[in-house]
Amino acid sequence: MAKRYIPEPFRIKMVERIKMLTREERIEKIKEAKYNLFNLRAEDVYIDLLTDSGTNAMSDEQWSGVMKGDEAYAGGKSYFRLVEAGRDIFGYEFIQPVHQGRGAEKVLFPTKLSEGKVAISNMFFDTTRAHVELAGARAIDCVVEEAKDPTHRAPFKGNMDVEKFEKLVNEHEGKVGLVVMTITNNSAGGQPVSVENMRAVSEVCKRYNIPLCIDAARFAENAHFVKEREEEFKNSSLKEITREMFSYADMFIMSAKKDAITNMGGLIGIKDDANLYQLVKGNCISYEGFITYGGLSGRDLEALAIGLYEGLDEEYLNYRVGQLEYLASILDDNEIAYQAPVGGHGLFVDAKKMFPHIPYNEFPGQALAVELYIEAGIRTCDIGSYMLGNDPDTGEQLQADFEFTRLAVARRVYTQAHFDIMAEALIAIKDRAKDVKGYKITWEPPILRHFQASLEPIE
Repeated sequence: MAKRYIPEPFRIKMVERIKMLTREERIEKIKEAKYNLFNLRAEDVYIDLLTDSGTNAMSDEQWSGVMKGDEAYAGGKSYFRLVEAGRDIFGYEFIQPVHQGRGAEKVLFPTKLSEGKVAISNMFFDTTRAHVELAGARAIDCVVEEAKDPTHRAPFKGNMDVEKFEKLVNEHEGKVGLVVMTITNNSAGGQPVSVENMRAVSEVCKRYNIPLCIDAARFAENAHFVKEREEEFKNSSLKEITREMFSYADMFIMSAKKDAITNMGGLIGIKDDANLYQLVKGNCISYEGFITYGGLSGRDLEALAIGLYEGLDEEYLNYRVGQLEYLASILDDNEIAYQAPVGGHGLFVDAKKMFPHIPYNEFPGQALAVELYIEAGIRTCDIGSYMLGNDPDTGEQLQADFEFTRLAVARRVYTQAHFDIMAEALIAIKDRAKDVKGYKITWEPPILRHFQASLEPIE
């Protein structure tokens, strides 16, 4: 039976008109886009689940903050309000705004990574992996084995495999420049990381004198799952859990376009290393802008300072995760496999299970994404071999551990009726799954290919 839909803990004050094209129009639009969902015009999309990054609906408090933004080039009040919020929530001395998450990666990673170095993570997401490689290093994933079975339900499928992690540290002795813990673990299906696992990873890092960084884009959703699933923290506030989690790391990078519920913004946090902060400030000035605005307007800084707290609201997070649990329950009733249990920011459909006849190098996750657009005007994205791309040294197609199609849900945007349409579309595609074909790439750039590549169906 479908799970009860949790009512929105807010009222809707403003709406944006969307339209549904005909099926024939959608077939033509995706062909014109060369079967790359990123190439579609947003106005030709009915339900946009491409990403939860920057697609959020801000609150009345955030919009009020926009009007108070201090647009001074240096030393604006909005910067100091953001720094105060960051210190209060994360407990780090140094807080540096940047324009978004990849800005944080570009500024921070070259201070720790270079040619011949490696970085190890529970799992890197696309731009994070790319910036490791752009710094000259190589990225290694080390997620727990249970994450690789989408149907297996475990409370913390985003965890690092600590035993394997330590073996990798010894295997690459003296070459591990950085360890990155992604919370929640996006590539593994938005799966959470336990505080216990963070402690264990931190202990290994300290033993080998390796800096530990948190990719904190979805820190609040991770804290929500910790409170629900980790006995030690069942009576803790989400802010207390966040403080505990971040106490084990040395620094963090953050796309604030996710859990800070803004449309633009990012952060770098450094616990107490003043020398590292000096390097970060220098890189920020070169790549992002002066340190007190970091590539953002004053109004963005204000909205971000407010959104950091709103993202930690328990009632809101119960609703947000509840939306996904509602959708997942309908898929359960119709035997559609996904990364279970659902993560915090999206539902990751197991495209490999839906299309067993499509091999990894014909991109089942991308095939399902195309079909969802054709079926109901829903835009999603591949989280699989298509996104993973080619080996940076050999140029050969890599095979991902997963072949997912991610339905990433914007915060405070869609209602129950939209989720019902998502479910109906997936059920309809499942009924004709055997007729769906894979895709081949006809052109691709050398890095982050999924943003730009051209494809065509394999006949």
